[in-house]
Amino acid sequence: MSASGFVDLMRKVTDADPRVRERGSEEVTDWPSAYSPAEAAALATTLSAVAASERDHSALEAQLHAILELTSTGHVQVDHLLHLRDIDLQELPSELQGYVTDLLEG
Repeated sequence: MSASGFVDLMRKVTDADPRVRERGSEEVTDWPSAYSPAEAAALATTLSAVAASERDHSALEAQLHAILELTSTGHVQVDHLLHLRDIDLQELPSELQGYVTDLLEG
C-alpha cells in the first residue's frame, strides 16, 4: 500500500464523522492482504482505540469487523487490541458484545 493511501485510510477511520469512520473501516476490509505487518498492526491498534470511544453502533460494527479481518493476516496480536477492554460490553447489543469478546480472546 502506498504511503498516501495508508495515510488517507487512517484519516478516514479517525474522522470526526461516524459515517466517514464507518466507510473507512469498511475500506480496511477491502485489502487485508495488501497491508505490511506494520500497517496491519497500526490499523488494528488505531481501530481498537477508535472503537473504544465509538458511540455509533454502525460505525462500531464496521470497526470491529475490520479488526477481525486484520487479525486474519496473522500480523495482529491481542496486545494490539487492548483498547477494546475499555468498551463497556453492557452498553452494546449482544452481537457486538460477541465481536469484542472474540477479539480479546484471540
